[in-house]
Amino acid sequence: MKRSGRKTDHIEIHLNEKTSPNHNHWDDIYLIHHALPEINKDDIDTSTRLFGKKLAAPIIISAMTGGFAKAKKINSNLAKAASELEIGFGVGSQRPAIEDPKLRKSYDIVNDYSIPLVIGNLGIPQFIDQKKGKKVFTVDDAQNAVEMINADILAIHLNYLQELIQPEGDTNAKGSVGVLKKLSRRLPILAKETGAGISRDTALALKNANVKGIDVGGFSGTSFVAIEMHRALKKGDKLRHRLGETFLDWGLPTPVSVIEADVGLPIIATGGIRTGRDIGRALIIHASAAGVAGKLLKPATKSAKAVITELETMIEELRSTMFLINASKVAEIRKKDKLITGRTAAWLTALSN
Repeated sequence: MKRSGRKTDHIEIHLNEKTSPNHNHWDDIYLIHHALPEINKDDIDTSTRLFGKKLAAPIIISAMTGGFAKAKKINSNLAKAASELEIGFGVGSQRPAIEDPKLRKSYDIVNDYSIPLVIGNLGIPQFIDQKKGKKVFTVDDAQNAVEMINADILAIHLNYLQELIQPEGDTNAKGSVGVLKKLSRRLPILAKETGAGISRDTALALKNANVKGIDVGGFSGTSFVAIEMHRALKKGDKLRHRLGETFLDWGLPTPVSVIEADVGLPIIATGGIRTGRDIGRALIIHASAAGVAGKLLKPATKSAKAVITELETMIEELRSTMFLINASKVAEIRKKDKLITGRTAAWLTALSN
């Protein structure tokens, strides 16, 4: 199957099939109500700084798509929303455009908008020889991805779980740390998981590789295992479908990963963020910002206005959350009390033993 076909499949499956777990681990985190908030809600400041850029709210529109016809419209709508709301925006994997420059249009549409923080995207497997006759990416290719969209930082996504389930997946991971070190010597790199989370050991290895930040991409939101499992079923690939079933619940829940990956680098909490209340939950466990993807895909297929409406609602929910815990600024949220319960508490207790 051609890559554009795979990208189309990903979008269609996400829009039409169940691709997220039944339990969202963000629901295990409770923020403590403050009955006497000494602030005026109108004075609440949701702005923050990330990678040296000022954002009007601690939100990143996380990587979704690119590399096929419909992706241009989706990315245009997302980019316009990011520009108007002054938040961050990360494009989907730019691999198709590196391999075929004709596909750049679905990515470089972001250059039409003034976005405070733009995040490029390539996958780490593409920088390792997979022995399949495929192009092995170089640092120059990474530089090309950055220049294509004038990115402020380049996300290198670590998606080996997804690659494991894909019929066309790349599963040679030898030399991954060396790749990150090499890239980090020339470019600002954001290490990004895509649904299985980042453990403390991995976070320390990433810090040692000199990445500038970590997007934990945890288990709680859209599951690429579920998406690839649906693709396998559609193709009649019984083995890959079985692998998808086996690893459907694999990975660290996003809140657990945020806490485990706190090694002194900026952290983006992506995976299962649905509301501004969830953003507050992410910030209270010391995430620098929250990444939102699945919640925005359907609006992005309609219009920029639909995306803006959803994001404005989330920002208002965040402001309301801040008001109810007596936090007038984002930095104050991290100092507030919280209660972690249920499966997330069980994870954290087990990992601490």
